[in-house]
Amino acid sequence: MGVTVNLVNDADTIDTSKDNVVIVDVFASIRGGRSLDVTGFTPAVIRAGHVIIVETATGTHKPMPLNGGATAYAALPADHTYAGILIASILAKKPFAGILTQGTVNPAAAPFVMTSILAAVKTALPHIDFRQD
Repeated sequence: MGVTVNLVNDADTIDTSKDNVVIVDVFASIRGGRSLDVTGFTPAVIRAGHVIIVETATGTHKPMPLNGGATAYAALPADHTYAGILIASILAKKPFAGILTQGTVNPAAAPFVMTSILAAVKTALPHIDFRQD
């Protein structure tokens, strides 16, 4: 007999119940989205509202790194800038991202505490209104 190959992907489930709560308005985004480099990012899902950064030398987009306990954002890595905010929750194994550049975000509903970086993010992304409901 021959080899049997499974051609059906396993089903994936993503809880998107907070996506519309954290991303209130989308007026502009990075055209065509971006594939994210998720090297070293351990959560299986990147949630809507996650801060997206870009490496200045290469133009590579990445999810903002998290602290050791994955409860808040870590510091912005050297040679990176803030690029935008993830519009919809996605699987880290399929990191095809829509990135908000102009709109409204509810930081209280964001997937991670933003207090340590919020002032810098607001400065870098002036067309995004961070407004808590």
